[in-house]
Amino acid sequence: MAEIDFDSPKYYTNRELSWILFDHRVLQEARDKNTLLFERLKFLSITASNLDEFFMIRVASLQDMVNAKYDKPDIAGLRPKEQLALLDRAIHELVELQYSTYNRSLVPQLRCSGLQIIRQHEELTAQEAAFVDSYFEENVYPVLTPMALDSSRPFPLIRNKTLNIAALVEKKGGGGELEFATVQVPGVLNRIVMLPSQGEMKKVILLEEVIERNIQKLFLNYRIVCAHPYRIMRNADLTIEEDEAADLLKEIERQLKKRKWGAAIRLEVEADMDKRLLKTLQEELHIEESYLYRIDGPLDLTVLMKLYALDGFEAFKAPVYTPQPVPRLPAGCNLFDEIRKGDVMLHHPYQTFEPVVDFIRQAAKDPEVLAIKQTLYRVSGNSPIIKALALAAENGKQVTVLVELKARFDEENNIVWARMLEKAGCHVIYGLVGLKTHCKITLVVRREEDGIRRYVHLGTGNYNDATAKLYTDIGLLTCCEAIGEDATAVFNMLSGYSEPLVWNRLSLAPLWLKDKFLYLIHRERRYAEEGRPARIVAKVNSLCDKDIIKALYSASAAGVRIDLIVRGICCLKVGIKGVSENIEVRSVVGSFLEHSRIFFFENDGHPEIYCGSADWMPRNLERRVEILYPVETPALKERLLHILESLLQDNRKASVLQPDGTYKRADKRGRAPFSAQEAFCQEAREQAKAMEQETGASGRTFVPEQHH
Repeated sequence: MAEIDFDSPKYYTNRELSWILFDHRVLQEARDKNTLLFERLKFLSITASNLDEFFMIRVASLQDMVNAKYDKPDIAGLRPKEQLALLDRAIHELVELQYSTYNRSLVPQLRCSGLQIIRQHEELTAQEAAFVDSYFEENVYPVLTPMALDSSRPFPLIRNKTLNIAALVEKKGGGGELEFATVQVPGVLNRIVMLPSQGEMKKVILLEEVIERNIQKLFLNYRIVCAHPYRIMRNADLTIEEDEAADLLKEIERQLKKRKWGAAIRLEVEADMDKRLLKTLQEELHIEESYLYRIDGPLDLTVLMKLYALDGFEAFKAPVYTPQPVPRLPAGCNLFDEIRKGDVMLHHPYQTFEPVVDFIRQAAKDPEVLAIKQTLYRVSGNSPIIKALALAAENGKQVTVLVELKARFDEENNIVWARMLEKAGCHVIYGLVGLKTHCKITLVVRREEDGIRRYVHLGTGNYNDATAKLYTDIGLLTCCEAIGEDATAVFNMLSGYSEPLVWNRLSLAPLWLKDKFLYLIHRERRYAEEGRPARIVAKVNSLCDKDIIKALYSASAAGVRIDLIVRGICCLKVGIKGVSENIEVRSVVGSFLEHSRIFFFENDGHPEIYCGSADWMPRNLERRVEILYPVETPALKERLLHILESLLQDNRKASVLQPDGTYKRADKRGRAPFSAQEAFCQEAREQAKAMEQETGASGRTFVPEQHH
């Protein structure tokens, strides 16, 4: 072991290229013929949405490094310019596969299933064309703003992620120079236009085709030489100088405006766009060839999510799963009474998020509750938790809310919530300078007969009732005194007071959480070296922290069996002789987004299990406020271990990392097909049914609020 240099770049995968492999795994679901047709549309849409964000943040960040002449290699030994070159090829291949899947597989199958997508307006029948023209006149024309480019009018500012149509026009009568014009496809209108149909076949056309067909009506004195849709992606990475910002809220608002007009880093155009038109766009937007994407199909495949929402195709969609009630917390119960009986674990979205909302609602109305403190990172558009916090303040409770203004792409939303909470009388804080507050914690302070008692909710996911129906997460409700003391210390630290000398149960980043993880991994290594029981199972979204990977390599080399469930980025390599032979990495991509972070350590036959908000990434361990909490109740530990073991047995939605860096579907040979997510849904239904029978509530059905 002493001879192995764990710092060698050959032992690591570049994080950006690993992310591309993750989007390929999502795309694999869209290509899987065993997946229902409209679910395949949804997965293809998700790959496009993922790629948009990747460009706006990761590719933009690398481009900024190159421009700033930053040349430090990453853990895989690649410099920013080298990473961009490799990404250029990898992303073009990914996009080609996206559109091959759409054109060759999904479009023909949609037609066989009763849905035809009119690709070009020239394909319309006379009756359909008349409808489209009328639809344009009545619904679209009044919304459009055509813009021309000439000596008196500079190139217009094209907003990030908008779909536009560019045209070359010349004055009627000819003789003049060709002029450039553009019009934005309005996002306020539905991009899917349903055509009148006869028989069972339904037909749709995209809004840009409707506009392109009628574009002459926007330039009456000109002849349209050519017209094609295009779309640009801009650098959306905010640069916030917190130390110099007198008012963080105003500084972020100022930076948000820049996001709309950041440097263009990707240009998508129709594959057959007129070369003269393309040249104008490239020159005006300063787009290099590597950032140009010639698309054979509709630009911006996130439109497929709207196609998914069409009525009448339910047979091709998975049934909507309704999150089930929590057996320990029947509807209408007093949550504080139930939590005093023992810790309660919540497993979302299999179990409803409603108890978390009710925890705040009941605290807001309870006359014995003195204070509520909560961190908010991302919340839904019409958040019941925000309303409950505002109600609590109006009811005279001491309400402190940390709203993380730097939550990427939720900055604007969070500014609105912060102002609303302040208006209701809440004390709103914005976290610590230089750090994002990413931990998920709520503290309720209640006056009871035997004195003050603290109730705490800790979670692996956001306080977002909408995403709680889509993301898998773990929550813990407890009134453990030691955790209550730690929760108070967390909020005192966040609001500006000094931290306590001693912590009881919670481990915090950026203080010592990384050291805690390293200690736990090294302890397993030591036990393995001594011939004692040693095993690690960790479930995270991403793994790219070099110190953590080195520690895992060291433990593996000592004989520790390590099972990693990593949804997205994984910079660790498997199957390296003497280094990672004892490590298996798998990724589960299913109907729900795997988001929970769970960590199991065998500990010489005395297992310890933790949940938390942090991934194994430098940003989480070094630049964010994160919380890791132990789960100590034996029954709850068993449940968490069951969750991990089920995910390790999954052979339907799991892919396993290979020594060559690729991922392959989990081996099904000799085993019945098993999906962990489907099993968890079934278990939650059975538990809810058993609860209903026990309480004799056969006539009363618990139905949580649905989010569409």
